[in-house]
Formats: sequence, structure tokens, C-alpha cells
Amino acid sequence: MTQSPNQTNLEVGNKQKYLGNKGLIVFMALMNMFVPLSTDMYLPALPSMNSYFGSSSAVTNLTLSAFFFFYAIGILFWGPLSEKYGRKPILIVGSILYAASSIACALSINIYFLIAARILQGIGSGAITSVSMAVVKDSYSGKKRESILAICQSITGLAPMIAPIIGGLILSFSTWRGSFWTLSLISLVNLGFSLLFQETLKDEDRYTGTLFGSFGRLIIVSKNKSFIIPAFIFALSTLPFMGYIAVSSYIYVDYFGLSAQVYSYFFAANALLSIAGPFIYVKFLSNMDKKLFASIILAIATLSGVLVMTLGTLTPLLFWASFIFMSVAGTVMRPFSTNLLLDQQESDTGSASSVIGTLFTVFGSIGMSLASISWGNIVFGLGLLITVFSLLSLLSWNLFMKSKIPCVGVKNSSSN
Repeated sequence: MTQSPNQTNLEVGNKQKYLGNKGLIVFMALMNMFVPLSTDMYLPALPSMNSYFGSSSAVTNLTLSAFFFFYAIGILFWGPLSEKYGRKPILIVGSILYAASSIACALSINIYFLIAARILQGIGSGAITSVSMAVVKDSYSGKKRESILAICQSITGLAPMIAPIIGGLILSFSTWRGSFWTLSLISLVNLGFSLLFQETLKDEDRYTGTLFGSFGRLIIVSKNKSFIIPAFIFALSTLPFMGYIAVSSYIYVDYFGLSAQVYSYFFAANALLSIAGPFIYVKFLSNMDKKLFASIILAIATLSGVLVMTLGTLTPLLFWASFIFMSVAGTVMRPFSTNLLLDQQESDTGSASSVIGTLFTVFGSIGMSLASISWGNIVFGLGLLITVFSLLSLLSWNLFMKSKIPCVGVKNSSSN
């Protein structure tokens, strides 16, 4: 290629005949909203679903953890395929699968049928979100990419804010099934965007080897220590947040005795403040020393865990105030961590996106499972998870910074 990577990426970003550059940003944001919409919209209904299906909270929560586990597998599967066949075909297939499985969820006759449908829904989501990250790398570079990530992630932050409110409103005139019918409609909108979307993967950048060989690129990407080590660290730091997603309705409804609708307001208030995180990073913190920045953010998350274990057990407002430090810290970190990981891998973007998504999702599923076990005091248990895993991430980051392993954008050397 005769052009520089920056020139090529910026040029591709402007070649959306039907969507345009702004439409592309909206589409990428919508793709990233699928996971929070898929989980948060029916969170207010979880306690009532226990009664409807006659199941325990542990079994009902499998609709969350199973979704995330197979979402991780889906990401790992679809990402390499998008390197070989392009982003658009994967998006179309994923959107159709998601729509069909959402309808199946709405028609579920028992909890096990619902869990099975959620597994298929997770696989469809994996196709959509794995491609979304690759499209960002295809279309933008440098500071522009970091800004686009912040915009998309802030828009995406609307999903956890509005989803539980919508879910709560749906419960006022319908049942939990209404949430899945709503997701079916959203998936059809995404399918429409997918059909209008123009391919961003250039022909010369496609993987031309065998189908089996395309999955082998995952191994190549994973051998890059500059990429895989920080990927593990950042994934570890998100574990307790997904634990919060799994048990938040039980904390507010069962532990504190609030209604499902009031719970949705607390959940939305947390998401509203979190939306500002990416913009705070780009506006005020993007030029800060990256080593120090990550250490401070992870230290704030650790402090949040201590506050949740102590003050957070007393009232719903104190729990919310204690957890918000963790929540905002995570969203402030997100544009930095995503851009940093993409910088470590010059090629195989789809495979790199798959590895990132899989790690974050697997650790998230572990967080959901750990938070859902019987702690005696559910708030204390969540606070302990936040403290332990945030502290582990902080220590791991500092050890990585002291190592001789290069890290583009943080250490003054090139990637392996």
C-alpha cells in the first residue's frame, strides 16, 4: 500500500455512501448497545421471573451468565470469520440470529427453554459486537479513533440507563416477555443498518488462507505479550461490574425492599453519571501520563469496593453513592484501554477484537457467578469482589509497567 495507515483508515471512515460518517458512528454505538440492552432491560423482572417459572435465583441468573458465556464463544468464532469474509456478511447473519432468538425468548415456555434461547441470542450478539470494534479500527486511527471510541461508548452508556427504566415500564402493562419483544424490534433496526452498511475491510487486508487458518490467527494474536497481558488486566478489572449487573435487582428489591420501578431509577442514575466517563477522559485526562492514569483509576475502583462493604450495606442511597466510584472509574478507563489494546496489534484486527471481547465476557461471566453465590450479605459480597479484583488489577498493571515487555502508547518502544 502506498498510503500511510492513518490516511487509509481516515479515508475508509468517510466512505459510507448510505450511512455517512455520522450514521456510521450511530451504527457502531447501536451495535455496542446490544449487550447492555440484552441484559439490563429485563433486570427489573428477574425477581418476578423466579415466581413465574418456579425457579431459584441461581437458575434464573443462568439466563444472564449463559448469555455472556456463549456471547464470549460467539465473539471468538465470528471475529476471525470477519477477517476472511468481511464485516458486512457477519453483521447480517448475527442480526438475523439475534432477532430469531429474541422471539424465541419471548415465547419461552419454561426457564430452560429461555436459557437455551438466550444462548443463541448471545452467539448472535457476539457477531454484532466483535465486528463493531473491528469497524472502528478499520475506519479510524490515532487520536481520532480515541475520540470516536469515547463518543460511541458514551452513547452506548445510554443503554444501561434507559434499559431498566423501559423494562420497569414494560412490567407495568406487560410481563417479562415484553422486554424480549422489544429486543426483537431493536434487532430488526440493526439489521436495516447492516444492509445499508458498506464494507470497511479492504480487499488487500482480508485473510486469504483457509477457514481453519483464519481461526489460527487467534493464536498468533494471543502470543503478542504486549497485547494479551494488558487485555487480561483490563478484563480482570471489569469482573466486579458484571457482578453488580447480576445482583443489582436483588440488592435494591430484595435486600433494601424497593419496588422494581424504583430500582430502575437507581440503576439509571448510576448509568447517567457513567456516560460522562469517556468524555472526562478525552477532555481532561487523555494527555495524562498513561502509567499514572491507569493506576489512579484502579485505585479509585478499589476504594469504591471498601465503601460498598461498609457504608453501602446501610441504605440504598449509600450503596449507590459507594458504587458510583467504581462505575465511573470503569467508563473513564474504557476509551484508553480499548485504544491501547488496538494499538498493540497492527493487523488481524478482527481476531484481536475477538480476543478482547472474549476475555472481557469470560471474566464478566465469572463475576456474575461469584456475585450470585450465597454471601450471607449480598452487598458485602459485591463490595468484597470489587475490592479484591480492582486491587489485583492495580498490582498487575504496575508489575506490567515495570516489566521489559513493550507497550505502544505507554512505554517508549514498539510492539512485538
